[in-house]
Amino acid sequence: MRYAIVTETYPPEVNGVALTVQSKEHGLRQRGHDVDVIRPRQSPPQVAAPHELLTRSAQIPRYPGMRFGFPSHRALRRLWTQRRPDAVYIATEGPLGWSALRTAVRMGIPVATGFHTRFDEYTRDYGVGFLQPAALQWMRGFHNRSDATLVPTCELADFLRGERFTDVYHLPRAVDTARFDPARRSQTLRDAWGVGADGLAAIYLGRIAAEKNLPLAVRAFRELQRQRPDAKFIWVGEGPELERIRAANPDFVFCGLRRADDLATHFASADLFVFPSHSETFGNVTLEAMASGVATVAFRYGAAREHIAHGASGLTIEGKDDDAFVRAVCDAGTDDALRNALAAGGREAVRKLRPAQVSADFDEILQRIARLRSEGNAHPAAA
Repeated sequence: MRYAIVTETYPPEVNGVALTVQSKEHGLRQRGHDVDVIRPRQSPPQVAAPHELLTRSAQIPRYPGMRFGFPSHRALRRLWTQRRPDAVYIATEGPLGWSALRTAVRMGIPVATGFHTRFDEYTRDYGVGFLQPAALQWMRGFHNRSDATLVPTCELADFLRGERFTDVYHLPRAVDTARFDPARRSQTLRDAWGVGADGLAAIYLGRIAAEKNLPLAVRAFRELQRQRPDAKFIWVGEGPELERIRAANPDFVFCGLRRADDLATHFASADLFVFPSHSETFGNVTLEAMASGVATVAFRYGAAREHIAHGASGLTIEGKDDDAFVRAVCDAGTDDALRNALAAGGREAVRKLRPAQVSADFDEILQRIARLRSEGNAHPAAA
């Protein structure tokens, strides 16, 4: 089979969507398929690989290092006329994604879309909550033109179906437990953080941005630090809120972006993952923390809802009870026995997740929509 993947974000950009899309691409290749990738040009300029189409792009405001692609109807039509894919997967709803969707529909190519980000909830984080209904309507209009909308959790699938999204498919995610492994724990790295063998390293790993509810992470850590003065707070990542948080908290340890094995070593060298986000579609970092043997405290959304058994493999907080989140961070941070049990339980909970199975399921969905089209079923936008 020949597939095409369209995405506005891709490594070396470091975020959950970019890494998930790359994993999907590699998984399809490992299954013997040809895969073309259409994505924006990044900075510094790159030379396209034979299987890539790089489109014109521009900087995303307030997000250094991240770009969006311009609409590229002509380039896509030319490419897909020469190398027509059996199915297209569109990972993002940006201008490039919209143009790819329209082009695929017009050419009669089966298309699946990925629902990776709750942009409707982001409207509240950026002070324009009144736009939330319009944002959800906009996303529904995009995804309902596809043959399948892929989502990472049962919770999200149920929500979208209730909001009149059609053809929603649950595609679970997995984690590389060989990379994210407690064996990568490094006392040398902990020493560099100023954390002894018996000290406590709390960690936040992810995008440092308003939608991640980071003031709550700071508040929870300060309460933990009051009870356990030897605690250190380690931050891994970049984003528009980084300088503000750094300036206000000079005692925090900021490690910048980390990738691959280096990222896994940073995770495994911590003791407590503090994840305060209220708006996670999934949250790959939750699985990575669990696989790394790091006790996790998170709100019961996305991966936390799917994979954490409260009190056994992590601590989860219902709703948006920030006070309960602070208490949970303090409970795990001050009780060594509890924290160690949660760490072991988290590792065990994700141990059987297999990236190869996710690739097989993804492949099956793409083959299914291609088969339905070949049998004469009309695209929903053309019916």
